[in-house]
Amino acid sequence: MLYLCAQHAHPASRKNSAHRVSLLFFTEMNKIPYQKSYLSYDAQIPLLQSRGMKFADESKAAHLLENISYYRLSGYWYPLLSDKQTHIFKNGATFEAAFNLYRFDRELRQLMIAELEKIEVAVRSRMAYVLSTTHHPFWAEDERLFANPRVQRSTIDKIRDELDRSDEEFIISFKSKYSNPLPPSFILLEITSFGTLSRLYDNLKPGKSRKEIAKMFGLSDRVFASWLHSFVYIRNVCAHHARLWNRWLRIQPLFPKNAANRWITDETAVNNRVFYALSMIIYMLNTVHPNHSFRQKLETLFHKYPNADRTAMGFPANWRSEPLWNPEGLISI
Repeated sequence: MLYLCAQHAHPASRKNSAHRVSLLFFTEMNKIPYQKSYLSYDAQIPLLQSRGMKFADESKAAHLLENISYYRLSGYWYPLLSDKQTHIFKNGATFEAAFNLYRFDRELRQLMIAELEKIEVAVRSRMAYVLSTTHHPFWAEDERLFANPRVQRSTIDKIRDELDRSDEEFIISFKSKYSNPLPPSFILLEITSFGTLSRLYDNLKPGKSRKEIAKMFGLSDRVFASWLHSFVYIRNVCAHHARLWNRWLRIQPLFPKNAANRWITDETAVNNRVFYALSMIIYMLNTVHPNHSFRQKLETLFHKYPNADRTAMGFPANWRSEPLWNPEGLISI
């Protein structure tokens, strides 16, 4: 069956529309149904061996395949393939090398999500303070403050759902004492998700409050909004245990042109790889937790897993000379 669902941000010419329809038709006509059966545990190692993968300990590998899954681990042996169409491995490719990449990625995600928590809490605190003192305690319900009232109503509906699910003592206490349908916004922010927090900021009308919040982190409001969106996306990748280390990030944050604090100087650095995400985290931590040890933790992680390819993470050749990454000339990774 063929579905034509292309949408255009701008009016499309007949020629372009015809090209899109032809391309979609060609793509759909060349698809085939999935007919592969799921491999039994006993068949998985022999299949990998037939493709050239080596095993130092088949018993341990079988245990890992059972408890992590063949498909999840396959994302980490993909870089070890010499022919990605026939799934033939490079000479010397080992199961242990793929598993080490898996371990590196898991520890990288754990490290990043811990730092993103600090950033999220700091953003939550600054937003609550600025908007509650500049406007009033119930600012989240005030549609006059938001660029798109319909989006804000949808956001408030989501907050209500989060409120109904909350078992926080301060929420239970508020409900038992006050008649307001919703608590003050500075209380609401304590139970909202990072995604909801990002949407609230993104929908604020341009103006003093929006700029003041961003300025606290040394960014313009447009850049800050894009970074929040990116942080939410990265946090979700980490929280769902998805592969991160060599991922092409779908959300691409803006590059700050006039960052108030130390930032990477190489404007050719790509903004859809992990290096850029790590740089954003360092930049924010320099404000919210100036004595952080995030760079040192990354250094330890890279030394622990030397086979993790930093180029695949988007690290540029000159990254060691970046003052953001090497403020005291001590980074050796």
